[in-house]
Amino acid sequence: MEALTAVQVALLTIYDMCKAVDRGMTITGVKLLEKHGGKSGSFVAR
Repeated sequence: MEALTAVQVALLTIYDMCKAVDRGMTITGVKLLEKHGGKSGSFVAR
Protein backbone atom coordinates (compact mmCIF):
# COMPACT_ATOMS: atom_id res chain seq x y z
CA MET A 1 0.00 0.00 0.00
CA GLU A 2 2.82 2.38 0.84
CA ALA A 3 4.42 1.78 -2.56
CA LEU A 4 1.18 2.61 -4.39
CA THR A 5 0.85 5.81 -2.38
CA ALA A 6 4.45 6.76 -3.20
CA VAL A 7 3.86 6.17 -6.91
CA GLN A 8 0.76 8.37 -6.91
CA VAL A 9 2.58 11.16 -5.06
CA ALA A 10 5.45 10.97 -7.56
CA LEU A 11 3.01 11.13 -10.49
CA LEU A 12 1.19 14.10 -8.99
CA THR A 13 4.54 15.85 -8.60
CA ILE A 14 5.30 15.23 -12.28
CA TYR A 15 1.81 16.47 -13.19
CA ASP A 16 2.41 19.64 -11.17
CA MET A 17 5.65 20.30 -13.08
CA CYS A 18 4.07 19.60 -16.50
CA LYS A 19 0.65 21.26 -16.09
CA ALA A 20 1.87 24.41 -17.82
CA VAL A 21 2.27 22.36 -21.00
CA ASP A 22 -1.01 20.39 -20.85
CA ARG A 23 -3.58 20.64 -18.06
CA GLY A 24 -5.67 17.90 -19.69
CA MET A 25 -3.19 15.09 -19.10
CA THR A 26 -4.37 12.10 -17.08
CA ILE A 27 -2.72 9.65 -14.71
CA THR A 28 -3.81 6.08 -15.53
CA GLY A 29 -2.63 2.52 -15.24
CA VAL A 30 -1.53 2.55 -11.60
CA LYS A 31 -2.50 -0.78 -10.09
CA LEU A 32 -1.16 -3.56 -7.91
CA LEU A 33 0.30 -6.38 -10.01
CA GLU A 34 2.05 -8.50 -7.42
CA LYS A 35 2.55 -8.50 -3.63
CA HIS A 36 4.35 -10.81 -1.24
CA GLY A 37 4.26 -10.97 2.55
CA GLY A 38 2.04 -9.28 5.03
CA LYS A 39 -1.00 -10.58 6.89
CA SER A 40 -2.90 -11.67 3.77
CA GLY A 41 0.05 -13.39 2.09
CA SER A 42 0.96 -13.23 -1.59
CA PHE A 43 -1.12 -11.75 -4.41
CA VAL A 44 -0.63 -11.87 -8.19
CA ALA A 45 -3.07 -10.04 -10.49
CA ARG A 46 -4.64 -12.08 -13.26
